[in-house]
Amino acid sequence: MHIALLQVFPLLTVGLLVPLWHRPRLGLAGIATVMAWACAFVYAAYCTGLDAVAGIAAGTAVEHVGETASIGPVKRPLYDTGEALGQAGAYALIGAITATAVALFPKCGTRIVPGTVVLLAAGWSFVDSHIFWPCGVWTMLGFALGFALLAWGTGKSAPPAKPASLPAAKRAITGLEGDCHHRIVA
Repeated sequence: MHIALLQVFPLLTVGLLVPLWHRPRLGLAGIATVMAWACAFVYAAYCTGLDAVAGIAAGTAVEHVGETASIGPVKRPLYDTGEALGQAGAYALIGAITATAVALFPKCGTRIVPGTVVLLAAGWSFVDSHIFWPCGVWTMLGFALGFALLAWGTGKSAPPAKPASLPAAKRAITGLEGDCHHRIVA
């Protein structure tokens, strides 16, 4: 199962990367975007490491231990290494969520707060629950809800933000028009 899911878990960050697609720009939002991308990469690499070491390697090693041998000394170091990789990846995911919120807030405002809160809660749960029943399953459902709320907060169905009355040309130059996937009207 770990081999089949090896390419799936890194995709968890797609829900953060899609809203940041047309960034970075200069300023805090641009720096936060680059940080979100970097943290998403670290999550993807370390989560893959977790599955490779604790799932694939430990399973293979235990499968090939002789019937009379103790499996503890064989699997424990692999599980410990995998757990350390998984926690580092989970913390990187929390960093990516936080950086995404910082990058999106100036343009999308409070509409991203519900999704961010749900994603942060799921991220903290992910540190020690991974995907294991029951908490891990609820964590994954939390990620799904959080990404849906974040997409709503940056999408066309969200109510448009109204910036201070700026002329259309100035809004276009400053990048205030067309961000968050909808047209901002004065």
